[in-house]
Amino acid sequence: MATKSSIHIKPCNITSSEAHNRRTPEYMRNIGDSKIYIVPELTADNEQWINPQFGNVGLQTHYDNIKRMVKEKTGRAMQEKERERKGKNGKIIKVAGCSPIREGVLLIKADTTMNDLRRFCDKCEQRWNIKALQIFMHKDEGHWLPGDPNADDMESFKIGNRWFKPNYHAHIVFDWMNHETGKSCKLNDEDMTQMQTLASEILSMERGQSKAETGKEHLDRNDFILEKQKSELRNLDAVRRYKEYQVKVAEQEVQEAETITQALRDEALQKEEQSKMLDKAISDKRSKLNKEKGIQLLGAVADWATGKSKTLKGDIEDLKLDLAEAHEAIAEERKRTQAEAAKLEAYKKSVAQQMENAIRNATLKKDDVINNLKDRISWRDKMLGMFTKIMMQSNGTFRKAVNIIISFAKDTYRSIFSKEEAKTIKSVMEAFGKDKEDYKTIGTFLMFTADKKENLSNSEYRKASREVGDIAIGRYEQTQKRGYSMKM
Repeated sequence: MATKSSIHIKPCNITSSEAHNRRTPEYMRNIGDSKIYIVPELTADNEQWINPQFGNVGLQTHYDNIKRMVKEKTGRAMQEKERERKGKNGKIIKVAGCSPIREGVLLIKADTTMNDLRRFCDKCEQRWNIKALQIFMHKDEGHWLPGDPNADDMESFKIGNRWFKPNYHAHIVFDWMNHETGKSCKLNDEDMTQMQTLASEILSMERGQSKAETGKEHLDRNDFILEKQKSELRNLDAVRRYKEYQVKVAEQEVQEAETITQALRDEALQKEEQSKMLDKAISDKRSKLNKEKGIQLLGAVADWATGKSKTLKGDIEDLKLDLAEAHEAIAEERKRTQAEAAKLEAYKKSVAQQMENAIRNATLKKDDVINNLKDRISWRDKMLGMFTKIMMQSNGTFRKAVNIIISFAKDTYRSIFSKEEAKTIKSVMEAFGKDKEDYKTIGTFLMFTADKKENLSNSEYRKASREVGDIAIGRYEQTQKRGYSMKM
């Protein structure tokens, strides 16, 4: 699936932007096992450009310089924080603070060059007066696939024993201020839509849908990855949470029953203590009455106290009966909870079996597709090998072009083809093709032949392929007509 162009611009976090974009050693140490997927082996492929007018100062220093410029031009301090003011109708209006430095994240392709991004930035400056301070191309971010990629996935590649899907993008840090007036540049929704169209045209990418068209808020990269992972398990997880909720409710009911039982035990113990205290009081009273009132009065008091003690003991027996009934209720509740837990466990096993069967069927289907593709690729490679051999033997210009590509790829000190070399390669493309699409296809075949002959490394292949592609689309002729080098 082709990558669609997309650009998202927001206020630049100047305290962390440069550390992330430049991949400083401290930043690489601090990210640890976070959700930012960076492959250090690919960091060498990253590129950067710093505007010479910006110099070597940091973003914080440039921010402070802008504040002084605004004060000199307008006579007022730059409003950095959000504030409120009352409108003509009396309503409170929130006014956003000034964001003099903003950062845009732009999706790119594997073959996007720094020159492409600089042309995009030049167009933005001409049209909206926003100046690019820094450009960083990141080709070391992405995510690991759980297994093999889909058959139509042409971007993922293997690192060791795992498949990696790259997220090619660029960070562009803009100065969003008009230094003549001291005011910030004003871009509306229509301007942002035009900027996305401009990016798709310059980078030769399919245009993505804007926020105004989709109505969706832009997600940062980590939030997008988490949301995608959550959505895949949302249906199954909802059922699981409901079952766990039922078990939790049952456990709470058991806990409440046990709490009531304990309260009954405490009340029974309290009654027993009261009975013991009353028995002791009776004994003490009997002794005292024997001395003061005689046997007759003592007997009357003893009869009254004995009746009171019997009443308390009757209450204790009633509490013991209530306690036994509570034990029975708890036992029944535990049986019901255990039955619910058993049902939940059986449901989990059923879901796991269904998932296992689905994975097994998908794996078998994928293996069939892979075997078919391997057979077709083997036949294609055999035919291409035969055709390559015929072309190398029968066509001197073709053979010369292949040798030029091999020599250029292995020369670590050269970054572009010479005029004569480019002319030789272009003559092969014109001999077998009629338009740019044909030239690109013939360029790919030349690269295939060169790699087949010399087994080029990944970096050698990428270097030569990029320049052969520029020849195919006519960039070399345009550059030579202007009379300066294509590489900046």
